Amino acid sequence: MNIVHISAECYPLAKAGGLGDVVGSLPKYLNKQGDYASVILPHYYNKWMQSAQTRLIYEGQAPLGSSAFGFRISQLIEPKLGFDLFLVDIPGRFDRPGVYLDPWSGYAYWDEMERFFSFQIAALEWLIGGDHMADVLHCHDHHTALIPFMTSQCERYSVLKETPTVLTIHNGEYQGRYNMGDASLLPPFNQDKIGLLDWEGSLNALAAGIKTAWSVTTVSEGYLDELLDFCHGLEILLRQEKAKCIGILNGIDTEIWDPATDPYLDENYSSDSLSEGKKRNKSLLKEQFQMGSDRPVFSFIGRLVREKGADLIPDLIRESFNQGVDASFIVLGTGDPYLHTVFEGLVNNFTGYFDSRLEYNEKLAHLIYAGSDFLLMPSRVEPCGLNQLYSMRYGTVPVVRKTGGLADTVPDIGEKGGYGIVFDEFSLEELITAVKRGVELYQNTRKFNQIRKKIMGLNFSWEKAARNYQQLYASLK
Repeated sequence: MNIVHISAECYPLAKAGGLGDVVGSLPKYLNKQGDYASVILPHYYNKWMQSAQTRLIYEGQAPLGSSAFGFRISQLIEPKLGFDLFLVDIPGRFDRPGVYLDPWSGYAYWDEMERFFSFQIAALEWLIGGDHMADVLHCHDHHTALIPFMTSQCERYSVLKETPTVLTIHNGEYQGRYNMGDASLLPPFNQDKIGLLDWEGSLNALAAGIKTAWSVTTVSEGYLDELLDFCHGLEILLRQEKAKCIGILNGIDTEIWDPATDPYLDENYSSDSLSEGKKRNKSLLKEQFQMGSDRPVFSFIGRLVREKGADLIPDLIRESFNQGVDASFIVLGTGDPYLHTVFEGLVNNFTGYFDSRLEYNEKLAHLIYAGSDFLLMPSRVEPCGLNQLYSMRYGTVPVVRKTGGLADTVPDIGEKGGYGIVFDEFSLEELITAVKRGVELYQNTRKFNQIRKKIMGLNFSWEKAARNYQQLYASLK
């Protein structure tokens, strides 16, 4: 079966969050299991793309309202990704370093709507004009959620009308809301069907995708349940479309995320050398960050945004210090400019207790997974969560709030067979209590090492998830 993934992110070329990790792994595992899966991605002009070798395979013109734009399709040469990757180059739209945000200002690009409208249209133009036909079109998040609408409603793409479409919701927080007048930028369609684009008076790309896709998936079963309860107004629509919705838990690429072979680590280790390997990497971590020599290290890796609970971390640092909690804290990530300022101030005020790197740094992230004792994920919303899966692969115990995919993957150590530290309510008090439980576990060396060895042996690979997607695709044909 030929599955074409269309996405705004794909690791390692362009990644802002878990979406990039999924699109960089699922096609690879689909191919391993006998399908042909490929990815269509915008041609961003970041460092990775600028050094990549590509070959031009298609040039064309595409409509955008009453005007037209030119685009080029290039294929990555010898990508060694496990799948073919096709890049959509639209001059003036994606020839920038950032995926969604201007790295210089930290704010979203002003022309988001035109960028992703044109990307989706160009991808469809190539699919109908080139020789890369698909058995299934798999779209990801609101950036590509208008594709199911266009293939089902625009006469221009009628050749794709019988091609099944799958829409995966990685994060329902972002829906692609625009003015209804922006519908005029799409290729002509029956205006009697304009209601498919409308939700609460706005053109809502995610809502349109939910209405028109053949199937809708979420990245965990728990997250689907949460979206049915609340999705910033789309919960009503999701309940109406529930029959075609399914939650499929993400996996991780265990070839990339393996401490025994990880090229980002200077000191590799396996479950057989866990204690010594963690100790060596913790020592290397101390060379990068200022922290206490013998305290347990609690780290946060990810976007510094409200949904990740990053705004709770500063108060956690202050209150833990005031209460004499014997721990060290590390933050790696970028996001809210205000939080950047707060964390910079905390580094100066809590030297040796807290340190941070406010940047995207893949190598350092791998070292933090390997050298930390605990990973903090105090998320308000966590559709699936991959960081907790990475951390466990590296023998680092997750400290998580019971929500979405975190609830699906991390049972508390107080439960039979549990291996993580879990708290229920999003509050400073519960997070501090969870950290204190972590410190207590750390001090019980025998139990701590048993749990670390156990979590390294858990299997969260993409193989099972890929099989679940294959079954879904087959059911749509």
